[in-house]
Amino acid sequence: MKHPPRKPHLDLPVLYRCFRKAHLGARHDAHTMNTLLLIEDDHRLANMVGEYLEQSGFAVQHAANGLSGLQALQHNTPDMVLLDLMLPDIDGLEVCKRIRALPGALAQTPVLMLTAKGDPMDRIVGLELGADDYLPKPFEPRELLARIRAVLRRHAPGDAASPTQQTLKFGSLELDRDARTVRIRGHVCDLTAYQFDLLWVLAERAGRVLSRDQIMEAVRGRELEAFDRSIDVHMGRIRAAIEDDAKNPKRILTVRGVGYVFAKQQD
Repeated sequence: MKHPPRKPHLDLPVLYRCFRKAHLGARHDAHTMNTLLLIEDDHRLANMVGEYLEQSGFAVQHAANGLSGLQALQHNTPDMVLLDLMLPDIDGLEVCKRIRALPGALAQTPVLMLTAKGDPMDRIVGLELGADDYLPKPFEPRELLARIRAVLRRHAPGDAASPTQQTLKFGSLELDRDARTVRIRGHVCDLTAYQFDLLWVLAERAGRVLSRDQIMEAVRGRELEAFDRSIDVHMGRIRAAIEDDAKNPKRILTVRGVGYVFAKQQD
C-alpha cells in the first residue's frame, strides 16, 4: 500500500512561538475584511494563522486538504488562497494547477504558497503553475501579513482617479489597467495578477532598461525585499503568453547582466 509523502522535518515549535508572540501585537484593520481561504492540514498551525489574520482584519476559511479546499473555493469565492504545498490527498502544486484551470474569474484567484520544503525547484514549479507568491516555513507572521496585503493590492482593480495612464498600446498588444487584461489582436492573454503588474511596469517604461531590483521595487513597493530570481520565472510565463515565439522574444528583451527592456516599437 502506497502512503502519501510525509512532510519534511520542520521546527514547528519555532513557528508556533512566532504566532503566539504575533498575537500580542496584532492590530485589527477595520477596513480590510477580505476573505482568505487557508488550505493547510496542520490544524494547530491553521488555528494560529487564522486567529492572527482575523485579528488583523481578515475573514479566514480553513480547509484541511486539497480537494475540500477546491470545493470551498468554488462555493465561497475567497479573495485569496493560502496554499500549503504538502497535503494529505493531492499536493499544493496540483491544487494550484486546478485553480488556474477553473472557469472565469475563479482561475484568477491570487494564490500564496506556504511550504516547509526548501528546494528552490518547488518554488520555481509553483510560480510556473501560476502562484502569485511563495513563502517558506517557518515564516514571521508579519511577513505573511505583508505578503498577503501586497498580493491583494496587486490584484485590486485600478483606481479610476489615478493620474497614471489606464491603457497602453504597442502594435497589436493592448494593456488595460482598469480591466487588468492584456490583449493581442483582440485575444485575451492568460496572466496572473502579479504577472500583469510586472508587464505593466515594463510597458509604462518602454524603451528603458530596468534591473530586476527596480522591477521588483516598482511592483512590490518598499514593504518587501526582492528575493532570489523568481522574477525570471514570471518573465518566462509572460513571454509565453504575449510573444509569438517565447524563445525569440520581440516584446520583452533581456539585457544580459542588467535586466529587461520592453520594446517601444512592436508589430
